[in-house]
Amino acid sequence: MILARFLKPVLVNLLLACGLLIGSPSNAIDHISPPALSTIENTDIKRFLPNDEIKPILAGDTEFLSLYSEYMSRDFRGVALLIPDWNSTPSNNTGMSYLRKELNNLGYTTYAMTVPDIDWQASDMQAPSEAQQNAAQEQTEQKNSESEAPKPNNKPHYVNAIDSVSNAVLNNYKTNLILRYEALYQRAMSEPNNIVVIAQGASAGVLMEYYADFPDSQINAFISLSSYLPNTQRNESLSQTTSLVTPALLDIYYANDNTDILMSLKNRQRWVNRNAKFDYRQRQLFGLRDAPEQHARLSKEIDGFLRRLF
Repeated sequence: MILARFLKPVLVNLLLACGLLIGSPSNAIDHISPPALSTIENTDIKRFLPNDEIKPILAGDTEFLSLYSEYMSRDFRGVALLIPDWNSTPSNNTGMSYLRKELNNLGYTTYAMTVPDIDWQASDMQAPSEAQQNAAQEQTEQKNSESEAPKPNNKPHYVNAIDSVSNAVLNNYKTNLILRYEALYQRAMSEPNNIVVIAQGASAGVLMEYYADFPDSQINAFISLSSYLPNTQRNESLSQTTSLVTPALLDIYYANDNTDILMSLKNRQRWVNRNAKFDYRQRQLFGLRDAPEQHARLSKEIDGFLRRLF
């Protein structure tokens, strides 16, 4: 009885408080969106890395950070641009952080750039081209003619799987990444010498599409690490795109890469043979990609490939 006497006022106050919160929407807590990944990444870079290595670069109206590290060997061999995978950082432990410093010992000045955020709500709002309009009109006419004809027996209808990443999201990321890449490329051109681009994952995939279109930027070598595109159709066409890349290409992959990458390797080699791209090489690395021994093998493969070129 004594305990109930003390608990009764507490319960009354709790019920009144709940009634006030429910009855007055103004007291409800507003939703606060989490900070963007790039904001967290930039904060960490400014906090943990030396200020003299952080180089802000302007790409259009957007400023992004790059990590600069000067060559530390007797001979200056060139500039290496390091581009991590999307949703990744230039200081990741899958090769970028190690190469950023190790390439300095091999004679390269390095720029490691931050990648843009992924806009998962991106959509294609462009008007359809004339060819697309003609195709749509032909498809409509075909449907009308089929509706007038006698309908055959119902047959099983198969639907292709929906890609986890749409073309609109991928194109949006590609546009923003190329904008940053071109700004970084202009910065690297201030030191006229050999220019090498090293990219990971989806970033390497969209850069392959970019180089296959014969852009104005002239680089001496492109090195892709586990390159792929997170869209089934785009990833299938990446095998042919690989053979059209203008600069010399070193295609490095890991034995434990995802199935989409491993299954496309033979097709890449077939397209390379068909289009006679003689400066293409494939190399496989075994073991965990974040192990120190793996980083050493990675830098050895890259150094050997570049020394054959210049």
